[in-house]
Amino acid sequence: MFGPEVLGQDETDPARPSSLDSSAHVPRSLVVDSGFAWQDEDRARHRTSDTVLYEIHVKGFTMRHPGVPRELRGTYAGLAHEAAIAHLLDLGVTTVELLPVHQNVPESFLLGRGLTNYWGYNSIGYFAPHNGYSAAVQAGRPGGQVAEFKSMVDALHRAGLEVVLDVVFNHTAEAGPDGPALCFRGIDNTAYYRTEPGDPGVYIDTTGCGNSLNTGDPITLQLIMDSLRYWILEMHADGFRFDLAPTLARQAGAFDKVSAFLDMVAQDPVVSRVKLTAEPWDVGQMDSYDLGRFPPLWREWNGKYRDTMRDFWRSTPVGIGEFATRFAGSSDLYGTSGRRPTASVNLITVHDGFTLRDLVSYDDKHNEANGEDNRDGTSDNRSWNGGAEGPTADPGILSLRARQSRAMLTTLMLSFGVPLLLGGDEMGRTQQGSNNAYCQDNEITWFDWASADTALKAFTKNLIALRRAHPVFRRRRFLTGVEASQLQWFAPAGTPMDGGNWADPNARAIAIYLDGSDDPDRAEDGTLLIDDDFLVLVNSWWEPLDFALPDTSPQARWRVEIDSYDLASPPEVRDDERKPGDTVTAGPRSVVVLRSGHPG
Repeated sequence: MFGPEVLGQDETDPARPSSLDSSAHVPRSLVVDSGFAWQDEDRARHRTSDTVLYEIHVKGFTMRHPGVPRELRGTYAGLAHEAAIAHLLDLGVTTVELLPVHQNVPESFLLGRGLTNYWGYNSIGYFAPHNGYSAAVQAGRPGGQVAEFKSMVDALHRAGLEVVLDVVFNHTAEAGPDGPALCFRGIDNTAYYRTEPGDPGVYIDTTGCGNSLNTGDPITLQLIMDSLRYWILEMHADGFRFDLAPTLARQAGAFDKVSAFLDMVAQDPVVSRVKLTAEPWDVGQMDSYDLGRFPPLWREWNGKYRDTMRDFWRSTPVGIGEFATRFAGSSDLYGTSGRRPTASVNLITVHDGFTLRDLVSYDDKHNEANGEDNRDGTSDNRSWNGGAEGPTADPGILSLRARQSRAMLTTLMLSFGVPLLLGGDEMGRTQQGSNNAYCQDNEITWFDWASADTALKAFTKNLIALRRAHPVFRRRRFLTGVEASQLQWFAPAGTPMDGGNWADPNARAIAIYLDGSDDPDRAEDGTLLIDDDFLVLVNSWWEPLDFALPDTSPQARWRVEIDSYDLASPPEVRDDERKPGDTVTAGPRSVVVLRSGHPG
């Protein structure tokens, strides 16, 4: 794959084209039978407000799964196996978001270190499932990955699960000027790549990967749109997450929300009907952070939500108003442009960074295995190890970490918007402190099913079930202004939050009241989604805190549904009813959720 043969230029004279034959060193395309007997005619199409995303890697999820046959582990067929699907169904997520599955190739420098591009953000074939994830290809059937991928999607659909694909249309595996000429560079360099005016050998790079696709050219736009329609119509994908999405909207250099790409997506009768999510930042530009700037059709990974919630739960002052804004759907980002809370894809952790277990176990990144002396990966982790770096036998620190994890998971699942759960966080998956495991195709990234934290999984399962059972947590509009009575905020003393409370820089606790019967949303058939009332008591202090239950209704009778401080498995049953004015104690850095039903 690499060597002088795949370079487009002469190694000794870069101004001259290479005279070497690359045919024996580049991947080839195959023509395959596209026929497939789909059985997913009645597949689920979850409303955005009802969606719970679960981000996984095809290989890493099943590579060590004891219930998946050895020959299928790490493959599309492995993910389609009943043992893999059983975990997804038991957890209760609705939508699997797969890291890149387009055909990709690793960078030469990684191969030189004995590593590879595990994540797969190095695409070269936008119409081909990656052959490295195919049991059929591994069994000697080239091209078998197409039918195998379809079978995987079909199986997930028949189980009631959606499939969203992480796609990389911002750059390709051909990298910068010294990268290989595998496809696009040799066909039409300036049509496919953004280059400096007058110097086609110098690439404009807004991705950090050496090149940027030229979405200002109709040839590149056609490639992207044809690929998206192919994966929807032929492969039955339910949506896409667009990596470094602002790069796709830079047809004239700056991010443009009415760019040709965004306009074509909005007008396309096929693409516009699926789930579309932007990673709303790219690299190195004055306008690289474009959170909140995408059109109404789009959802966005909410980086502000991530940063705020990480800081809040390590007791770093963020302002109680900032916490409330993120919890209630980030109206400052989406409420002024005709968008809904569901525009916010809420996340605490994703593939890029610490896992949840590592977020509460490490103060610093540990990427030594990547071979760059720990220089790679961000140092802005907003993490806290609880008193010891990495693994420890200290029971106090372990309990603290378990409670921190539960508090963040509870916040994530109850916030307005679309929750995104990093696969493995529900079972305590660790990457040994790595926050940049893109090149680790080994035990660092593969799920360790044998060491799963079953108590944490059970807790997460209950959280997801609570969210899915109660529409009050899945509001499709912002509850502000005249609708404020449906969402109320109280100080721990039980009094409504006032200007002084909101302005207090040291405030780290709040009670959130959600009225389930006052002007509820409607189901698709028009039915009112009437629900119970809920109180969410949030305490990020390092000491227990008493909350006086506010007088929301004289008839209110509150029972505890969730207590993130309670590490018992199963949790302690608390049947005692509380009424307005009673006191409930929230443990240090914890969330207590109470429910009050309606008479009749």
